Amino acid sequence: MSVIFLLLTVSTLVAGVFLAGFIWAVRKGQYDDDRSPAVRILNDSTPSSNEHPNR
Repeated sequence: MSVIFLLLTVSTLVAGVFLAGFIWAVRKGQYDDDRSPAVRILNDSTPSSNEHPNR
């Protein structure tokens, strides 16, 4: 029975650490830019002379 309490305590602590990390990331603005990753592929540069697309 003591193993169950140990596992519950450890899993709660791990979940708390992940929750704290998520809150920290949101407050630091990690999820603010949701537009540019979607259109970044549209701004593809032209292939250089070293690349051969017909190979």
